[in-house]
Amino acid sequence: MKYPIGIQDFGEVRRDGYAYVDKTALMYKMVSEGKYYFLSRPRRFGKSLLLSTMEAFFLGERELFQGLAVERLETEWVKHPILHLDLNVKKYESVDDLYKILNRHLEKWEQEYDSPYGERDLEERFLQVVECAYQKTGKRVVILVDEYDKPMLQAIGNEALQSEYRATLKAFYAVLKSCDRYIRFAFLTGVTKFGKVSVFSDLNNLIDLSLDHRYAAVCGMTEQELHTNFDESVAALAEANNMTKEECYERLRRDFDGYHFSKYAKEGMYNPFSVLNTLSSQVFNDYWFETGTPSFLVYQLKKTCYPLENMTTEELSTDMLNSIDIMDENPLPLLYQSGYLTLKSYDERFDSYILGFPNREVEQGFIKYLLPFYTPQTDNKSTFSIARFVKDVENGEAKGFMHRLQDFFANGDYQVVGNTEKYFQNTLYVFFRLLGFYVDVERHTSNSRMDVLIQTPDYIYILELKVNQTAAAALQQIEEKGYALPFASDPRQLFKIGINFQTDTKLIDDWQIA
Repeated sequence: MKYPIGIQDFGEVRRDGYAYVDKTALMYKMVSEGKYYFLSRPRRFGKSLLLSTMEAFFLGERELFQGLAVERLETEWVKHPILHLDLNVKKYESVDDLYKILNRHLEKWEQEYDSPYGERDLEERFLQVVECAYQKTGKRVVILVDEYDKPMLQAIGNEALQSEYRATLKAFYAVLKSCDRYIRFAFLTGVTKFGKVSVFSDLNNLIDLSLDHRYAAVCGMTEQELHTNFDESVAALAEANNMTKEECYERLRRDFDGYHFSKYAKEGMYNPFSVLNTLSSQVFNDYWFETGTPSFLVYQLKKTCYPLENMTTEELSTDMLNSIDIMDENPLPLLYQSGYLTLKSYDERFDSYILGFPNREVEQGFIKYLLPFYTPQTDNKSTFSIARFVKDVENGEAKGFMHRLQDFFANGDYQVVGNTEKYFQNTLYVFFRLLGFYVDVERHTSNSRMDVLIQTPDYIYILELKVNQTAAAALQQIEEKGYALPFASDPRQLFKIGINFQTDTKLIDDWQIA
């Protein structure tokens, strides 16, 4: 089987015999029932291939759709003029970068559709191109925009540049509304949604499919699609990794499944990029995460001093979830729309969501990426320390564990420190989440529950954390709250550990083991 890894051209996929998961029934539902759409999905989720499929459909290339669902649904196969704008092809570092990419597309279209308005502003030229394309062909125009938000995402942290990009694109995209009578269909995709007060303020005619349950599966891969299209490939993957096929499906589910794109979704979506890479190489790896480093996400987390423990507990309203314009106050919508968090639960009474990591690939990759930003040591040294910590935990070396943790802070670079108490909490969050990939760790924050519980086949560790108090106070809370009582009859050896962090010295200055 040929896997279309990195291939985003529908014609190439079909002509060259690559595997294709048929999404054309959902595509046809869109084009036959509506006119203006927007879809937000994480990167590498198939947005570009979807747009290429739409382009082939509106060019009337029926031969590419033989054997697919839309072949039975469409009867006319009319050729329309296509304006396909791909903003994913450039690194945007200056105002001129966006101008060049828009100008390049406009010059191509102006030549193709005899639009002699090259000296005007970008948005005026776009408007004239749409009119001229309609007049020259006699058919209404199809407009496809891939990664509409790429310039603004790359300008996060540079407010002046982002403001310039926002103003340019707002005027450019407003043409869609001005040229309504000349347009047959328009589809915009992106990772994020810059909300009502910015780029989309003039595009109130767009239908947002991002949380529409009817189109939850339009990008990505369902469990059924995995079984139907790749069962033999999964069997080969299982054999290569000395697993049963059922174990292999479970590993794929754990590592790459779990994305939810509607409030009531029970079935998760697989990341297609990671699945296809795994089936092709027959090696499990963090393929999606390794294709890009989310530096802008960490920038927003640190800029807002966001408490990392709240990422999977804070409730967000639908309005907050749908817009990243609040990212200077709360970075969670940006994390959600970028694919690092997904919908976990929905409260209909309050129209609110709780988010969580979709799968092991994303969680482990993201926590590892946070490591050098939130821990007081370099990435290599921190990773090495984690391995030593794990061995201490597994061998019952509680004192060795605590000495390492104390040294971890004592030998650190504190340039990353802002609010020291919050820094300590965020550091421990990253540390214990990373530790949890190797041993069973639960991290709690409620006053009525222990702070940290670590379990191995032979040992139990209860850790209570204090700031600017004493280790004795931490141990006293363990006793008063009865944290050890559930393990009274457990044969494993139990350690109760009290820890105090002193903000003025930025050190763990006191710890005791009972």
